[in-house]
Amino acid sequence: MMSAPGNYGPLGARIDWQLLNLWLLLMSIGLVMVASASIAFAAANYGDAWFFAKRHGIYLVMGLFLALFVVCVPMSVWQRYAGYLLIATFVLLVIVLIPGIGRKVNGAQRWLSAGFISIQISEIAKFAAVIFFASFFARRYQELHFGLQGLLKPLGVLAVIVLLLLLQPDFGSTVVLSATVFAMMFIAGVRLWHFLLLIGLGVGALGGVAIFSPYRMQRLITFLDPWSDQFNTGYQLTQSLIGFGRGEWFGLGLGNSLQKLLFLPEAHTDFVFAVIAEEFGLVGAVLLLALFSWLILRILLLSRQCLVSERVFPALACFGVAILFAVQVFINAGVASGLLPTKGLTLPFISYGGSSLMISCALMAFVLRAHWELHGFAATTFGPVRHRRSPQMQGAL
Repeated sequence: MMSAPGNYGPLGARIDWQLLNLWLLLMSIGLVMVASASIAFAAANYGDAWFFAKRHGIYLVMGLFLALFVVCVPMSVWQRYAGYLLIATFVLLVIVLIPGIGRKVNGAQRWLSAGFISIQISEIAKFAAVIFFASFFARRYQELHFGLQGLLKPLGVLAVIVLLLLLQPDFGSTVVLSATVFAMMFIAGVRLWHFLLLIGLGVGALGGVAIFSPYRMQRLITFLDPWSDQFNTGYQLTQSLIGFGRGEWFGLGLGNSLQKLLFLPEAHTDFVFAVIAEEFGLVGAVLLLALFSWLILRILLLSRQCLVSERVFPALACFGVAILFAVQVFINAGVASGLLPTKGLTLPFISYGGSSLMISCALMAFVLRAHWELHGFAATTFGPVRHRRSPQMQGAL
């Protein structure tokens, strides 16, 4: 297809088809697996075996509409209004903690009701944090690299987000968000000894929160030996491991999982990976992780290409998206397989959860927009903003 006058190449060259196809493939797998994993639970509790599959389909459509909106917004607009987006997120994180407004489920107050759906504010915080810190680091490189004050400013913002998340409480999102921001901070140019000090303080603080919280400490003890209390605190993990064992190499086949028949709690949400391992075996589980790895590597490659073109804001934001997905996939798969302590965290695009699915779609749309602009789509409202690269960025080239 020939390009129109004023454009910089054919439409196909401005779309990363690998990223788009990987995204659509993962969402398709998610829809199938939510339907398969939730069928028994939905039939027993809602009288409709396809209850969660239908809702997941609705969330998927909503996520695509949200993605359409995000992909139409220029990078320069996201960069300029990143601070306002973060302030709005702070307001929502405070509102959700107000009794009678925030919705509490299983002792955690993380949701705001919006009609027939509940919005998990921590998911919005992930999107806002990636955009804000990419914008901040792109604009304040000199402060970050040469002055302690430039390091304290983003740490102060992160500390407020972490505090509000822990008050919900949402330890999983806190870990994911902290790891993502620290990684972005390092690639943006923070000094190595500063970075190592931050890692030590961050791990120590999160470890302290886990150790001095009774129920989190119990999870750590259970993680070390789930079979010692397999019918109580270790029940969820042992049932997940049984699913992995039943799956063997090639699995029992789609729809044939036994653990989803009310044995494995949260089979369609936090532990959907265990159902995948049972129905498709080790081979299927590894192939799914390979798809995620391919997706993450493609986003990292795009981040590198943006750096080559001195488009620092989209480069840092895409890097943040890649790290966010990578950490979340690692934790979800690690928890389901017994590698990590039990922690409620969705598998992007796969697990049931409207907020997670929609925000993941928004993040993918942002990445596709970055690729779109990188390859010549001249529709940036305020024009591209270029900045000097940090030594870490130059090393990434």
